[in-house]
Amino acid sequence: MKFFLDSAIVDEIAHALDLWDIDGVTTNPRHILASGKPMLQVIREIGKLVEGTTKTVSVEVNPHYKTVDEFVREGRKLASLHPNFVIKLHCIEPAFKAIPILAKDSIRVNVTLIFNAVQALAAMRAGAYYVSPFIGWKEANAEETRDLIADIVQIRDNYGFKTEVLVAAVRNGRQIADAAVAGADIVTAALSVYKDAFDHPYTRDGLAKFQDFWDKGQYE
Repeated sequence: MKFFLDSAIVDEIAHALDLWDIDGVTTNPRHILASGKPMLQVIREIGKLVEGTTKTVSVEVNPHYKTVDEFVREGRKLASLHPNFVIKLHCIEPAFKAIPILAKDSIRVNVTLIFNAVQALAAMRAGAYYVSPFIGWKEANAEETRDLIADIVQIRDNYGFKTEVLVAAVRNGRQIADAAVAGADIVTAALSVYKDAFDHPYTRDGLAKFQDFWDKGQYE
């Protein structure tokens, strides 16, 4: 499974690339706002961090756009900025026509804001490079998510779609594990989520005990 970082903070992304060897980056308007920088500036800076690699950066079109022409025009503009960019289109009807048009220009699309398996199926049929089911939002509203991921993966495998399942809005380690068990290709989460998930009080307690034993022992 690939780990993507959900962020537009350039220093944070650089840190995660260096120490965690993350496989890609996802951004959205909330992350761009948090960066404190204009969108085009910050995504160009992120692009430089992945220069010469196969790591992708998902960048989102204006969420006010609702037509095929708007999706295609903006998708082409953003994709021209860096070869590693994947264009995020929100999961509404015009996206399903825009995806194959962009694909003819070798522009990859990540269909975002997916909340059920039929939305994912429609995006995969259209040729989406990634589909991004949002699970944190659903669980926050007491909706089940593990079966959703498994259903999307099964549908993809049933029909041989090439789309990768990118589980988004991941909030904790349990959700990372659920995505992995269900067979998702990618999870994307904040750096704080990964750090919390890989921490465990028993690991810290065990390390403290081993350090104490080491200090009391003789090793020469």
